[in-house]
Amino acid sequence: MTVLTAADGTLFLEGECPNDDAETLLQHLLAAPTAAVDLRNCERAHTSVLQILLAARPRLLGPPEAGTSLWRWVYPALISHKQTEPKNVRLG
Repeated sequence: MTVLTAADGTLFLEGECPNDDAETLLQHLLAAPTAAVDLRNCERAHTSVLQILLAARPRLLGPPEAGTSLWRWVYPALISHKQTEPKNVRLG
């Protein structure tokens, strides 16, 4: 499993986060909507995981490792997306 939870509630996405991790991430964010998500050790993430991050807009800890496609293309989109107002997105 690549979605880990720390004692303080922070969610860690580590390594390659496959499609199966999307449901786990969603359940954690529904249970703790204010949890931060740490992307610093995330190398890749399935688009379903990224969709959860875009919809939930959690506080992100990062960035991912420089030079990865996650750092180059995805992280900027997550950051810019967080700056916009939610458009009636409901998780659950």
